[in-house]
Amino acid sequence: MALKVLIVDDAAFMRMLLKDIITKAGMEVVGEAANGQDAIQKYNELKPDVVTMDITMPVMDGIQAIKEIKKQDPAAKIIVCSAMGQQAMVIEAIQAGAKDFIVKPFQANRVIEAIQKVSRGDFTPLLFHRLKQIL
Repeated sequence: MALKVLIVDDAAFMRMLLKDIITKAGMEVVGEAANGQDAIQKYNELKPDVVTMDITMPVMDGIQAIKEIKKQDPAAKIIVCSAMGQQAMVIEAIQAGAKDFIVKPFQANRVIEAIQKVSRGDFTPLLFHRLKQIL
């Protein structure tokens, strides 16, 4: 059975890019959301295996959405998406409950690797070390 992914990003182009990468890897995009508030609603409705969550969005940002989703479902598997130079926000998102991160511009192999690892519960123990290296 294909992994079910919810994509959350306010930029339609970024959602389209991620959807293309994810579907080409044989996973299913079960929904998309353009802000954190919409993400919470879709998470509860669609019950995805993994969520990709942008940080900076209107209405409700990704960090707040992560906190709300994790409050409702402590087992939620969320990957935060960030731009270069957002190290402090990525750390805050991970402290809020995100399990991994991917950096824009997206590299297809890294997106797939993160989704597969997080879905298996294989969270990177050296996440903060890798964060300092990449951002």
